[in-house]
Amino acid sequence: MQRKILWVALILVIASTLQVKAQYSKQDSTYKRYFIGSTLFMLANLIPDNNPPEMVYLNVGYRMTGKDAISLEFKTWKYAWPIGIPFGKSFEAEGEGFPGYIREYGVSLSYYRFLWKGLYAQVDVMPAWQTFVNDSGNKIDKGFQIFNTYYMGYHVKLFKDRFFIQPSIAITHRPYQSKMPDSFQQIDDRWPRFFFGQPGLHVGYNF
Repeated sequence: MQRKILWVALILVIASTLQVKAQYSKQDSTYKRYFIGSTLFMLANLIPDNNPPEMVYLNVGYRMTGKDAISLEFKTWKYAWPIGIPFGKSFEAEGEGFPGYIREYGVSLSYYRFLWKGLYAQVDVMPAWQTFVNDSGNKIDKGFQIFNTYYMGYHVKLFKDRFFIQPSIAITHRPYQSKMPDSFQQIDDRWPRFFFGQPGLHVGYNF
């Protein structure tokens, strides 16, 4: 159910913004240089199911030019299934999950580049510190990973450019993962370290 709600929200936002011109002009020196934001997918914390993400997300960014921006993003969430499981019958399926969950804390550096009107590409590189928790709620180990995300999205200005929304689609990739506890590692090794089709729905405030 959670996955269906997220996809429907993403499709509706994209469909409603295809004609919006959102790129910042290179000659416009009055646009707001700084922004803060989060993701509407934090609303998934409120959906009762067997895998609440308990997500907290905050980003702080700076527009270097009308086409280029960078940001720092602070994130934490937990997950009970391997991140590489694709959408389908195995996604969050019984018997495919970890014997517990992983709590993760990360700080990422992101670079955005506007390509055409509001269309943008983004690269996000995040070192993340992990805590492994078993089914009894006990912390059994710690770990570390590098988690990269490659986005294509659309930037939509709202309320005279005071706010914005960014629906996106992404590929996630783990180029490095430290050794997990054996019971977690055996399950994680069944799946690739890439995930295709990750939806995103970021919102922000310019200042």
